[in-house]
Amino acid sequence: MTGQRAAGGDAETGKHAETSRDAETGRDAIRRAARRAFTLRPYAEVTMRSIAADAGVSPSLIVKLFGSKERLFHTVADFGPAAETLFAAPLDALGRHLVLTMVRMRREDQGDPLLRAVFSLGNMDERTLLRERFREQVTSRLAGQLRGEDSELRAELIAGLLLGLGATLSLHRPGAGERATPEQLADLYAPAVQRLITGPENRDPENRGPAN
Repeated sequence: MTGQRAAGGDAETGKHAETSRDAETGRDAIRRAARRAFTLRPYAEVTMRSIAADAGVSPSLIVKLFGSKERLFHTVADFGPAAETLFAAPLDALGRHLVLTMVRMRREDQGDPLLRAVFSLGNMDERTLLRERFREQVTSRLAGQLRGEDSELRAELIAGLLLGLGATLSLHRPGAGERATPEQLADLYAPAVQRLITGPENRDPENRGPAN
């Protein structure tokens, strides 16, 4: 009898774990579909049904996992999780890490983690929310990590390079960038990003030129 209970318990545990994995897979698919939807169409034109069809799930699952279209939009407007992954490297290696991570996230998630801040087609309130979140969670956070002068300006320029990389890869799809490995792209692109991360060195504070 005890063995039967144990076997039954193992079966229940396995079933629960499988259900949890299925829910997480569905959650990720819904997030990806919602990012595409809210980037490509105004908020008012996006429907739960269209997101569900793109994600390959039922509309009821979106309601179960996210509640409402508004709550789903706010989840999509959150750049925090992407920033956690993007900035998870020491400063002296951050440039290469940023490029590698950006490219890998684009390919694994089938969408750019940052580009929706620029190309969202929502109304002014929605675009403003996205851009405020981007400044707070990406640009300002990065500025706080940088050392030396002009950290805020350098952070904005670094963000511009990352957005430019995403826009270029999207614009030229299919193209050489899509065929290149993340390592090839990082070899070419990361040095420019790293120069902004490191900042000016050995500069004369009087004329801001090279020190003698």
